[in-house]
Amino acid sequence: MKKITAAISAVGKYVPEYILTNKELEKLVDTNDEWITSRTGIKERRILKGENKGTSFMAIKAAEEVLQKSKINPEEIDLVIVATATPDIMVASTAVYVATEIGATNAFGYDLQAACSSFLYGMSTAASYIESGRYKKVLLIGADKMSSIIDYTDRATCIIFGDGAGAALFEPDTEGLGLQDEYLRSDGAGREFLKIAAGGSILPASEDTLKNGQHFIHQEGKTVFKHAVSNMADVSEKMLTRNNLTKEDIQWLVPHQANKRIIEATANRVGLESDKVMMNIHRYGNTTSATLPLLLADYENQLKKGDNLIFAAFGGGFTWGSIYLKWAYNS
Repeated sequence: MKKITAAISAVGKYVPEYILTNKELEKLVDTNDEWITSRTGIKERRILKGENKGTSFMAIKAAEEVLQKSKINPEEIDLVIVATATPDIMVASTAVYVATEIGATNAFGYDLQAACSSFLYGMSTAASYIESGRYKKVLLIGADKMSSIIDYTDRATCIIFGDGAGAALFEPDTEGLGLQDEYLRSDGAGREFLKIAAGGSILPASEDTLKNGQHFIHQEGKTVFKHAVSNMADVSEKMLTRNNLTKEDIQWLVPHQANKRIIEATANRVGLESDKVMMNIHRYGNTTSATLPLLLADYENQLKKGDNLIFAAFGGGFTWGSIYLKWAYNS
């Protein structure tokens, strides 16, 4: 019996219509287009507007594109995972709601939260379910409405983040394609450097927490940048080394879109030229859980069956890791 691996068989995406440009941010905080572009590589980001539109709105749109492309009946889906740092509401899982709304009535679902590494961790989880042989179709969605937790008077964060969603369908493969290897890490010492202080069980919401702006994301940029550069580069290099891969064997680096300089440092460590590095940070900013699937959706037409992809991500917590995946289809 041939070994079962977990391959991506379809991808989809959704980004909101509203574009928040660097020029517009100049009116909100003390910054300018040149400053933002030179330090982050970001030119614009998408913002979800409208009442009662949360992360699930974008997740559903991305999932519907996957269903349309794959032409599968949503009732065939076994599991829906929503990787997100911004669930619709607390306690009730966003994934459960998304599954119901797309007609995946035979699926179970849950949310996965590992900050900007959420989709990467979700890939590992989805692959494990498929490789077990117990499930045939796992829909993994990365979606975040970062605008809901951003203080637009804080220059350190408001220039970075945007809203968006991407989705990938995982199915069994017996040709040796799909997920090949993973190396996932975490370090709880990092949780003070990138967090939302209030709203959890340690510091529940109160009049004081609202007044003090403790429900917005806070980031100590220099510390996070330093750890992201070293850790994303380290795990990417490790993935090549332990799979006996050279830079010539790799068709694409798929890096979390946090900062252009972090992406370039990771590519340099593994010796990849810029034409082998997926990048769309200039268009969307950092969409947290959505960056990796948005890259796959944007570059889908350039991917070929058998291509070797190295994924890398770093997020708050700290969480980080790398995955080696063989692409399973031609568009």
